[in-house]
Amino acid sequence: EKADLGEVNFSLCYLPTAGRLTVTVIRASNLRAMDLTGYSGGLTIAHHCSPPPDPYVKASLMAEGRRLKKRKTSIKKNTLNPSYNEALVFDVPHESVHHVSLTIAVVDYDCIGHNEVIGLCRVGSDADGPGRDHWAQMLANPRKPIEHWHTLVEVR
Repeated sequence: EKADLGEVNFSLCYLPTAGRLTVTVIRASNLRAMDLTGYSGGLTIAHHCSPPPDPYVKASLMAEGRRLKKRKTSIKKNTLNPSYNEALVFDVPHESVHHVSLTIAVVDYDCIGHNEVIGLCRVGSDADGPGRDHWAQMLANPRKPIEHWHTLVEVR
């Protein structure tokens, strides 16, 4: 069964001459409140007054399974439908743009415990389906922001 974790909306824009990749995180919607909060599943006594998540988006630039760079948006408090409109900029030389991918993770900020990844998606030439299509459209339309919604999947 596929867990419904929500979706994230972002645009990709690549400037070949500057070697600059801009990920504009627009918003996320229908995020799933994590089990700890007692929002999904049965209410637990200990956590019944926990608020919805405080989500932020973390973009990681990956190459050959290694994380090269990461950027984060600000944290939005108490919401399952955060709006960001924040640009995360990565330097990606033109010769490496075909060898990198992005992991976009929506993370629930937790001031006490560890931050919990609600879900993620991947875009890049080695991603599958929508993530590969989005990347291909970005490369085919340099200097134009290409916006898509992506369904979040569980961290494997």
